[in-house]
Amino acid sequence: NLSGHNTIINAVACNEDGVLVSGGDNGSLHFWDYNTGYNFQQMDTIVQPGSLDAEAGIYAMDFDKTGTRLITCEADKTLKIWAEDDTATEDSHPVDMKAWTKACRQFKRY
Repeated sequence: NLSGHNTIINAVACNEDGVLVSGGDNGSLHFWDYNTGYNFQQMDTIVQPGSLDAEAGIYAMDFDKTGTRLITCEADKTLKIWAEDDTATEDSHPVDMKAWTKACRQFKRY
């Protein structure tokens, strides 16, 4: 269950490190840990200048052969290459597993 997207999910990609990325109709990118389902990062794509905000959708994505760069194909007729942040550490990007576990165990109505 990829909860958290408030849109239609058009594309999903996973690399060998267990990073699953989902891309939505509204240009949102969500990064997940494949093994636990933890959503550790969310971001929105930036549309090309001159495009409408409605053209922010992500239609396709895949990782390159190294698994470190994400390539997206988007509704504004662009291909974007996303690279991981080499300066990121556990201190700069903390993971709150206790809060995530509590949220996952709450009863939800769909």
